[in-house]
Amino acid sequence: MNSVTARSILVTGASTGIGKASVLALLDEGFRVFAAVRNEHAAAGLGRAVPAGAEGRLETLELDVTNAEQIRAAVARITPAVGGAGLWGLFNNAGIAVSGPLECLPIDDLRRQLEVNVVGQVAVTQAFLPLLRSARGRILSTGSIAGFFAAPALGPYSMSKHAMEAFSDALRRELRPWGIQVSLLEPGAIATEIWKKGASDFDGIMSDPPKGLVENYGGLVEALRKAAAHSSQHASPTQYVTRDVVHAFTATRPKTRYRMGKDSTSRKIISRLPDRWADSLVAKTLGWG
Repeated sequence: MNSVTARSILVTGASTGIGKASVLALLDEGFRVFAAVRNEHAAAGLGRAVPAGAEGRLETLELDVTNAEQIRAAVARITPAVGGAGLWGLFNNAGIAVSGPLECLPIDDLRRQLEVNVVGQVAVTQAFLPLLRSARGRILSTGSIAGFFAAPALGPYSMSKHAMEAFSDALRRELRPWGIQVSLLEPGAIATEIWKKGASDFDGIMSDPPKGLVENYGGLVEALRKAAAHSSQHASPTQYVTRDVVHAFTATRPKTRYRMGKDSTSRKIISRLPDRWADSLVAKTLGWG
């Protein structure tokens, strides 16, 4: 695509999963991509996966979205690289998933969840808005079906993704005068490394569970473990997401929301039911309550 050859996009959370797959898809479309990764090992892994001929359009940088100094360093590096053209796109994809019944949730874990998934996204967006304004560019953020459907024991993650719904709506309306397009991904279960990490985190929690977790919520936790295993087996391929990521940065009129994944439609329908009906359906599905 000759029209986008000189356009630059910053992707956070590019080490694995949706972020890594999106970097490769955007490179394939001809974009120049700044890929924010966790460390040199992740950067090397991403570099080895780059399509032939696109090596010169990928730059990796270390960026923790909760680290103000690293955000400033990223701005200092990218500003002269893009010059007067500015930054065409920002893909806020960095994120973590904290789970567990709210009664047993360590407050520091909740703070970390919101710091990474919400505050960090705002901080990065603020830092790069001047470059995006210069390009009349676009902002895409990764939400989730958890942003409109809160399952029991997934409250911390859902809280962060509900916040991203509000973030995207408010930002889209605030930036309208400058023609900056703002979109949100709402993926369901996608086949990425997150499932293995989730299983590992679960094993870690259960090896030394918080007080009251097993006694009060053991049945719920076990039901969700089985549900997660089922979702992992039936997760949609990352191409479902990267297709929409590319559309968000190339379409003349990108969508404000992109919903994808086999379970996204059903969760949306459930979220529109009266609250008590939805509660009963969740309880019956999980055998809880």
